[in-house]
Amino acid sequence: QVQLVESGGGLVQAGGSLRLSCAASGRTFSISTMGWFRQAPGKERVFVARISGGNTYYADSVKGRFTISRDNAKNTVYLQMNSLKPEDTAVYYCASKLSGSYDYWGQGTQVTVSS
Repeated sequence: QVQLVESGGGLVQAGGSLRLSCAASGRTFSISTMGWFRQAPGKERVFVARISGGNTYYADSVKGRFTISRDNAKNTVYLQMNSLKPEDTAVYYCASKLSGSYDYWGQGTQVTVSS
């Protein structure tokens, strides 16, 4: 089992920044990929970014504004979000997997961007 706990969400004005953290515990050796997803009100959960080894991938909507990084010593993955827009408002979830589908999910953290 892997436990994931997100933190760092909050309310920010458009153009501002936030950094989300996701701390992993448990069978962390089984994690190869960490990802961030988000779900806006009334919409499906969508991919935001992922990191696997030294490789990072981003949704087009956040490319150039968000940066995903990972501290293996702390078993923590971060999502630095800059130039935030109202449409970035969502609950942000981190997830982990060894291969295939994401196996474990955090409880989510709310990010609200005011205009």
